[in-house]
Formats: sequence, structure tokens, C-alpha cells
Amino acid sequence: MSPTNDTTFTHAVFLLSGIPGQEDVYLWIGIPFCLIYAILILGNSIILIVIKVDSSLHEPMYLFLSMLAVIDLGLSIATIPTILGVFLFNSREISIGACFAQMFFIHFSQCTESSVLLLMAFDRVVAIRNPLRYTSILTLPRIAIMGLVCVLRGVAFILPLPLLLVRYQYCRENILSHSYCLHQEVMKLACADITVNSVYGLSGSLLMMGLDSVLIFLSYVIILKPVLNVASRAECLKALKTCASHLCISLLFYSPEIILSVVHRFMNSSSHLLPIILGYIYLLVPPLMNPIVYSVQSTHLRVRLIRLFVK
Repeated sequence: MSPTNDTTFTHAVFLLSGIPGQEDVYLWIGIPFCLIYAILILGNSIILIVIKVDSSLHEPMYLFLSMLAVIDLGLSIATIPTILGVFLFNSREISIGACFAQMFFIHFSQCTESSVLLLMAFDRVVAIRNPLRYTSILTLPRIAIMGLVCVLRGVAFILPLPLLLVRYQYCRENILSHSYCLHQEVMKLACADITVNSVYGLSGSLLMMGLDSVLIFLSYVIILKPVLNVASRAECLKALKTCASHLCISLLFYSPEIILSVVHRFMNSSSHLLPIILGYIYLLVPPLMNPIVYSVQSTHLRVRLIRLFVK
């Protein structure tokens, strides 16, 4: 849009930065992203196919894993093509509408994945503390309702973010510091008071992902405290092995977010590359590693995967 005077104008598009200062090697950076994208799509798709075709895997733990795979596929399809466009084709422009849509899917996927990780923690509590009633408590209809609640919870918390931003005009610098759109980046470009957005974004993160991480930690206290007090060493190791996959993917999911929050708030602003790299880790590593971790840790799933490839 054309400027109305020397200082006031409204942007029709945002510009994605990629990794500032590394433009000469964008092609070489894009090649690993292509490989990650291919592995991510292939790994999560195979997990979904194996769980769908093998009726012996229609158990709560694997159904929750299939939910994670669907979320990870959606997140990668919504973000990685934009990243590849920046690095491989220098396609840096993104319309405001597309940016808001991508921002919604990114934050919605992260909140929904956090909810599913909490459900998986509940699944482990029931499996270890009340194994005789496991199948009667976690029935298929209840699991379907839990999955629907996770989706509705994510929509309810995240939908206000783009709705609050769409009412603003964007007359400041239109350059985003990533290759994709995040709420905390977009709201800084608005030429208006963004206090409501800032408070809602922070409180929403604390209420959603902060509360989920605390409840997951408490679930492990519930699981391990009585086991460590009365069980033998072999039984303790068995309990830890049962929880190992979920613990690994929970750490992979929450650790980059915590580190990124600390870097944004306390690190010198001159170290601009670190938060950008951490942002890519936070976006790409959990969807990439989730199928790998469960395939390695779960003997049952690993056997089914080997049979699939042998056939």
C-alpha cells in the first residue's frame, strides 16, 4: 500500500528474515531443512499407517501417539514449506492473512501437543498404578472425547491471538526475525498499544503449557514415589522403562521453549542468532524425534515397523 505521508503507512505483507547475515549460504542451509522435512513426513506417516493397519496397536498409548503424529504432520506442513521458500528460492514475502493463519496453526499445534502429552502422562499413571482397570478406564470413546477436548482447548486459547492482531494496522518495520510467523514477533510491528496481546499471550502460555508441564511432573511423582519406596530394583527399572518414551518426548518438547523464554528475556540483544536457532530447534526437533523415540523405546511398535519394511 502506498504511504499517506512520510511516516505513516500500512504494510500489506511481512518479510521473513531467515537467518540474517547468512544469506550467502542459504542454499546449503536449505538442503538439511529439505532432509528434515522428508524424514519428518515419512516418519510420522509410517507411525500412523502402522497403528491404523495393526489392530494389536489399537491401545491407548499408541492412539495418543497417533494424535501426536497428526499434530506434527500438520505443524510441519504449515511451516516448513515457508522456511524452504526463504532458503531455497528467496521467497521472503508473506501476506498478513497467510501470516495470521500460519501463526494460529503453529501456536494451536504446540498447545494441542502439550495437552496430548498430559494425556499420555495420565495414561502412564493409570497403567502403572491401576493396571487391572486400565482397559476399563481408558476406553476408545473416552480417548476420542479426550482428543476432542485437546483440540477445543487449543482453539479456545489460540483463536483470540490472531483476532486481537487483525484489528491493528502495521505501520512500523515489516521484517520478522524468523522464517515463519509467531505471535510475539508480529504484535511488535503493530502501531498501537499491544498490552492486551502481550498479557494474554504470556498468561495463555503459563495457563496452558506451564500448567501442563507441572501436571506432567506431578504425574511422575505419583508414579515413581510409591514404586521407589516398596519395589525392587528390577521393578523400578521396569517402571522407568515404561515411562522412558514419554519422558524423552516431554523433555524434547518443553526444554527448548523454556530455554528460548530465558534467552528472550535475559540475554543480550546483540546475540540475535541464538534465539533464531533455538526457534528452529523448538519447531523442528520434537516432530522429527517423536516417531524415532517411540520406535526405539517401544519393542511392540519396533517389531511392527520391522515387519512392515520386511514385507
